[in-house]
Amino acid sequence: MDTIKKQIQDSIDLKNKVLNDVELLRKTEEVIHTIVHAFKQSKKVLFCGNGGSAADAQHLAAEFSGRYYYDRPPLYAEALHVNTSFVTAVANDYSFDVVYARMIEAMAADGDVLIALSTSGNSSNVVKAVEMANQKNMKVISFTGESGGQLKAISQVLINIPSTDTPRIQECHMLLGHIICKEVEAILFPKK
Repeated sequence: MDTIKKQIQDSIDLKNKVLNDVELLRKTEEVIHTIVHAFKQSKKVLFCGNGGSAADAQHLAAEFSGRYYYDRPPLYAEALHVNTSFVTAVANDYSFDVVYARMIEAMAADGDVLIALSTSGNSSNVVKAVEMANQKNMKVISFTGESGGQLKAISQVLINIPSTDTPRIQECHMLLGHIICKEVEAILFPKK
């Protein structure tokens, strides 16, 4: 039972760090306004990540394209890994490193938003996706761990959770991701 309690306490402690990190909260507000602006301009919000971060990317995209708290029109959001035929074909014919960059090259436009999730900030396919997003003049938001890794230097907004513990980082990515979804929905579709 002690190890269970320690993991819960570690999660609480990190969330308290996030709660008291004024710069991180300011950047979260910036992300909200960036996404609202994009959706108001009929732009897309695309997500990418690997493993648990891919699951988080798909989850957050669904919150926008489906609904979050209440019924409202759908928003164009998609996780780039959901077309398994595309991902496996490109990985086989080219390289797994370019699966996201190639999809961005095909579908992204000026003013679209890319949300890149990588706890290390160094996942090669995510880094290449951000590089392509920058070439396409997308707004790039990266969710990482403490250092930001390679994504730090190539993202317009970096949400770097102050930790090196992957599961705790991902928990905070989802916490902030849910907050962003709630606030975007409330701004775009205020309840009467």
